[in-house]
Amino acid sequence: MFNYNNKTFRSISNSDNGEVSSETIFHYYQEGEILTAQYSGGEIVKGHLIGKVDQNGMINMRYHHINQEGELMTGKCISTPERLENGKIRLNESWEWTSGDLSKGKSMIEEE
Repeated sequence: MFNYNNKTFRSISNSDNGEVSSETIFHYYQEGEILTAQYSGGEIVKGHLIGKVDQNGMINMRYHHINQEGELMTGKCISTPERLENGKIRLNESWEWTSGDLSKGKSMIEEE
């Protein structure tokens, strides 16, 4: 079972069309199946996400943030968890902008 409450994640890879980088830190909170997070760093001034966690730990989320150019960016993401040998969580993410160019990408974040 995956529980994301009070966990911190950092990006380890992202598609070129994404704005999240290794400087971006995510602070996750979970109550039951509801997940929320705050994130910032790098190109992201301030962001939030909200999602639902299924019984396998998969997250279906929506996100929004303000970037360094002052733009409000929005998107959706499906995150699939895996447990690393050290017990920490890696999230493999497939995301899509719902603003801007509407492009898609893949990213990976790991628990710190």
